Amino acid sequence: MRSKTQLSCNLKLVIISLVFLFFFIMLFKSSTFSFSQPPTTTSNTNDLSIISSQETEKTTKLPDCPSLPLTPTCTKNPPSLASALIHYATTNITPQQTIKEISVSAKILQKKSPCNFLVFGLGHDSLMWTSLNYGGRTVFLEEDKSWIEQIQTKFPSLESHHVVYDTKVHQSDELMRSGMEQEDCKKVSDPRFSKCELAHKGFPSEVYDIEWDVIMVDAPTGYFEGAPGRMSAIYTAGLIARNRENGDTDVFVHDVDRKIEDKFSKTFLCEGYLVEQEGRIRHFNIPSHRARLGRPFCP
Repeated sequence: MRSKTQLSCNLKLVIISLVFLFFFIMLFKSSTFSFSQPPTTTSNTNDLSIISSQETEKTTKLPDCPSLPLTPTCTKNPPSLASALIHYATTNITPQQTIKEISVSAKILQKKSPCNFLVFGLGHDSLMWTSLNYGGRTVFLEEDKSWIEQIQTKFPSLESHHVVYDTKVHQSDELMRSGMEQEDCKKVSDPRFSKCELAHKGFPSEVYDIEWDVIMVDAPTGYFEGAPGRMSAIYTAGLIARNRENGDTDVFVHDVDRKIEDKFSKTFLCEGYLVEQEGRIRHFNIPSHRARLGRPFCP
């Protein structure tokens, strides 16, 4: 009997111990769970309400932006550019100047256009020059009347004038001497009234009246003895540039690999005004001599 009573007492102690252990475990878990949760405070609630109100304002506030036009518009290519693109895309004939040579004058036209652009010569590059000076006035002076008629039939928008030269290539040495020796050739004046033999007086009046921003000398013909040569064209271009009221004129001379273009450009457009040379083209920048009296013919 004694052993059974002792066993019963031991069993009760074990059960009571297990119950206490169970409650202790549950209490420990409850404490751990409460410490792992972030504290909920009034401040957090207020912050959330402020953020919520700000988001609501963003979604409800209308953006400030300009109103769009009711009718869509578009910008067309200028006619001169469209004609040039079609022409050069459908012909095997290319301009006589190389792309590097063209780039020299194109750079100046990009800066100055729209401007007044005078070109000695009407050729396969005329549409290009007109397009590069879009919005400005581009005038071509051509010695071959039949060539003008042929070009105007294809491109009536080009403005060109027929001009006559009274010089010949074989006279170039004599004209160089007289130009160097005559004092009248070093005086700046309207070419129409100049006493210098090199000054061309037979151009249309508008050629002398307009202040040209850019001049390209790529004519007249000058590759054989009986051709007019570019002696008077080069000298007159320089005189027109000097005679403008103010500002400056960029003058380009092509084919400077030839004797006449080389010597006459250096002498009468002046090496002191030379900006650069690329291949067969030279670029001179000539200031007005009327804006500052007393300038020497060449610096």
